[in-house]
Amino acid sequence: MIIAWVLGGRGLLGSALCRALSRDDTSLFTPPERFCWDQGQKLSSQIAEAVQAFSSRAASAERWEIYWAAGIGTLSSPPEALAPETNAFSNLLRLIESDRRLSGMPGSVTLASSAGAIYAGSPDEIITEKTPPTPASPYAHEKLRQEELLNSFAMAHQGISAFIARISTLYGSGQSTGKPQGLLTQIARSMVRHKSIEIYVPYDTIRDYIAADDAAAAIIETLRSTRTRPHVLVKIIASEKPTTIAEVVSIFKRLARTAPRIVTSTSRLSGYYSRRVQFRSTVFPENPLTPRRSLYVGVAELMAAERIAFARNTEDRK
Repeated sequence: MIIAWVLGGRGLLGSALCRALSRDDTSLFTPPERFCWDQGQKLSSQIAEAVQAFSSRAASAERWEIYWAAGIGTLSSPPEALAPETNAFSNLLRLIESDRRLSGMPGSVTLASSAGAIYAGSPDEIITEKTPPTPASPYAHEKLRQEELLNSFAMAHQGISAFIARISTLYGSGQSTGKPQGLLTQIARSMVRHKSIEIYVPYDTIRDYIAADDAAAAIIETLRSTRTRPHVLVKIIASEKPTTIAEVVSIFKRLARTAPRIVTSTSRLSGYYSRRVQFRSTVFPENPLTPRRSLYVGVAELMAAERIAFARNTEDRK
């Protein structure tokens, strides 16, 4: 039996990982209480208690898996707002290291990283795992710090493997309303509410959109199917289907039979975004990622979910 713990299990990717792991008959661990990410000292105590509880549950398992899908920062966050997340991740690794049961049995730690942020400054037309990281924002630098922490941790513990999943642009239902991120989600919400949305990059900007459920399935499959994998694996998780913002707008227009109300403008964040991002994974090409849903179907699902959420919120306010 495998026991798995998804940190950030209520988020976009985290919830998708939980769904995929549940279908796979994996035993899912849930911490005793919800983490207080904005309270550093309390968060440290909560993580320590959770690691202890997870270790106790792992006693009856053959191996354990921890997925770090937590994220309190965004591309617009200043360095001081990003550091607590890295500190929490570092604390988690230290606690695993000091736990005799977890450090003494087969296990793995997976870190959800950001391909778009890490390669934002790359001049390469096609970005692969061989492309050198070119961070252009504090957020990207912090993600690289987390990757370095995990790499050092895994190299010091041969019984524990590491998987760094550099993910392209995620989308899906359930994205946090408190974070102004996720272009597809923001367009869907603005259309449901009959509002305009600001876009800070040109219409010919290329992105690689992958549904959260497809990314989660790919992460788990990669982690478990590659028996000859290196001790520290770095792989790009992407649809490998470049799409312009103009094409995205066209999809929404076809689905809603009306065009989204878009206002184009500039922002101090514009320099953090690459104009053209195309990904291609060259790691384990014998197991290529085949997204289960097209972007058209994914956007249709997103629009339906946002309509339901909007109707529910409207009803609750009555």
